[in-house]
Amino acid sequence: MSFQAYLTNIEAKTGKSPADFRAYAAEKDWLADGALRRDLKAGTVVADLKEQFGLGHGHAMAIVALLKGAKREGEA
Repeated sequence: MSFQAYLTNIEAKTGKSPADFRAYAAEKDWLADGALRRDLKAGTVVADLKEQFGLGHGHAMAIVALLKGAKREGEA
């Protein structure tokens, strides 16, 4: 499954776009200079995304990758 397919499935499940997840991360103080803070453990973010949005582990990790800037919307 491509990264974009993960994002499409996440949006279909949650109604939240990648921009919505970036805004959520900013509200949670997870970002520094527009990317996920280096001192923040991925597991913390994953657990929150699972609880708040009902995401599975793989989909939550896709959001972590998006927030880290490792992957961008539209990438395969």
